[in-house]
Amino acid sequence: MESKDAVIALSALAQATRLNIFRTLVEAGPAGLNAGRLAEIAAIPPSSLSFHLKELSHAGLAESRQEGRFVVYSARFETMNRLLAYLTENCCGGTPCGASDTPACTGGGSS
Repeated sequence: MESKDAVIALSALAQATRLNIFRTLVEAGPAGLNAGRLAEIAAIPPSSLSFHLKELSHAGLAESRQEGRFVVYSARFETMNRLLAYLTENCCGGTPCGASDTPACTGGGSS
């Protein structure tokens, strides 16, 4: 992923409603959600949903398809994964690291 594409994707996600919509689409998986159901879950009017989905689509983070009389939206996981790879490509000085390299959360509370 090029830096200009990362900036576009991050800009799209840097708004609370769009971030919520994107996370909802990620949770729905590849099957996605129809626009009506997505509007219900996100608790926003359909006209606002259309605006935010346009921005996510422009950034390559969401896509739509027609299923009968419904428009179904889904996250573009390949773009999400490319963005994550771009953000972490120099992690740990360029040495690959994973979850096993991070300390376990202890909860910070008293025992």
